[in-house]
Amino acid sequence: MAETPRVAIVTGGARGIGAATARRLAADGRAVAVVDLKESDAQGAVDLITADGGKAVAVGADVSDADQVAAAVSQVAERLGPPQILVNNAGVIRDNLLFKMSDDDWDTVMNVHLRGSFLMSRAAQEHMTSQGWGRIVSLSSTSALGNRGQANYSTAKAGLQGLTKTLAIELGKFGVTANAVAPGFIETDMTKATAERVGMDFEEFKAAAAAQIPVRRAGRPEDIAATVSFLAGEEAGFVSGQVVYVAGGPRD
Repeated sequence: MAETPRVAIVTGGARGIGAATARRLAADGRAVAVVDLKESDAQGAVDLITADGGKAVAVGADVSDADQVAAAVSQVAERLGPPQILVNNAGVIRDNLLFKMSDDDWDTVMNVHLRGSFLMSRAAQEHMTSQGWGRIVSLSSTSALGNRGQANYSTAKAGLQGLTKTLAIELGKFGVTANAVAPGFIETDMTKATAERVGMDFEEFKAAAAAQIPVRRAGRPEDIAATVSFLAGEEAGFVSGQVVYVAGGPRD
């Protein structure tokens, strides 16, 4: 009789790093719930997974809304089984210099990145602790070290590192680990939007970024997915409370 696959939730899984991570976890044999703001947005990533022979479902939820988060996690438990892996990837950018940044720019980024990760972790940990096994991986960023025009994003990503370390301390005795992955420059729709904001062609933008990275290339979503795969796996049980910078060097 085949072993029941561990169930993973990936937030912001419709595209970019989230979609690549969802596909990688499915390839690792996980049953994956792809969560995004709209179920229809998540369905594309699910279709790619099922086409490759994996098991996945699409779930629509605003991760900054406590009721929607609770409903989403319950839906995953009913459709796939109790979740044991959570990847907090959902994110948005509202870049601007401090004197131009609006209250809404700040609140939106904080709510999705930081409140969303808190709500998802709180909801999922109940299933993990009851099973005595769990993995929480949150997406931070090299921007956590400070980045011009990103006071909101940098603060949220730094906050995720503090959340990660605290979750590791609180949940470790239940067999649950918590780690963060901090990507450097990755080719995604988000970095493309940044290029547009500063008025640069995306290829030139990538080339300029690569010139500053020790391995001399931009990162790809699959680079991040591979690191998440390890941290979400069986062999990472003694790795917890860590922030892994995946940036082609000490930082980008």
